Amino acid sequence: MTLSVILLIGGLLLLVKGADWLVDGASVLAKTHKVSDLAIGLTIVAFGTSAPELVVNSIASSDHLPDLVFGNVIGSNNFNLFIILGIAGLIAPLSVQSSTVWKEIPFSFLAIILLLILANGYFHNYALSLSHLDGFILIVFFVGFLYYVFTQLKSEPNESEIIIKDYSNLKIWGLILAGLAGLVIGGKLVVDNAVVMAQSFGVSEKIIGLTIVAAGTSLPELATSVVASLKKNNDIAIGNIIGSNIFNIFLILGVSSIINPLDYQLSFNKDLYILLGGTIFLFLAMFTGKRKSLDRWEAGILLLTYLVYIAYLVSKEL
Repeated sequence: MTLSVILLIGGLLLLVKGADWLVDGASVLAKTHKVSDLAIGLTIVAFGTSAPELVVNSIASSDHLPDLVFGNVIGSNNFNLFIILGIAGLIAPLSVQSSTVWKEIPFSFLAIILLLILANGYFHNYALSLSHLDGFILIVFFVGFLYYVFTQLKSEPNESEIIIKDYSNLKIWGLILAGLAGLVIGGKLVVDNAVVMAQSFGVSEKIIGLTIVAAGTSLPELATSVVASLKKNNDIAIGNIIGSNIFNIFLILGVSSIINPLDYQLSFNKDLYILLGGTIFLFLAMFTGKRKSLDRWEAGILLLTYLVYIAYLVSKEL
């Protein structure tokens, strides 16, 4: 049991470091090919912070562990929204652009609604699962989101201040390969030992996915948003979270259900309703107090809501 905890923590650290190495190497490689800083930030960095969830869920799907797949994605999204935005908003009120209020947040809302519709089988005899077809539908929406991102690239000036280090080709590819290896090995350690811990504690894979694995795979988002908030870069602090939540549903669940169809538990609906409510709260918060801003008291409500939610999950398992 102790060994499983150590291996799980080691796997999470490998995931975070692997994502960091991959982003570093890929960013330098992109820069050498004259890709803009803004494009790097919205694609490579965004993918890097979602890479742990993608790897963990791909492995879990291959191992036929649907509860861990759904638990990780839904749990990560709730952790991102309530904990990370809560902490970032307490550090400093988060003011955002109009596009975030009217486009990105509604896009995140759409992702949750689509997941509820597909997973509950409203279009195909109420079968509780994500099929291969559902996975392709999610990927189509992901492509649509990417199209929106790249239209934003064309319409907005390049004001990014991403600092790219000067590496040799050997070091660039070394970082990329080491990052990929760290993600794969770390992901395997997390999945295998999360299952062992669930069995040892007598709790479900769903709960382990919603809590421990979700929080662990969200560490890149936590670091990115907290640092951005400290630097008063509000668009990155809040945009990183909203973008990651969209990535998680459209891309990660899309890929996972294409690998293997995923049986869905109705009990996950409650967790999605929490996520839906939090997303609506975030949207409404843009119109209270200082407009287009998440104020400190609103960030406090997000944190408190998550603590109550986790207490509820734990109480159900006792």
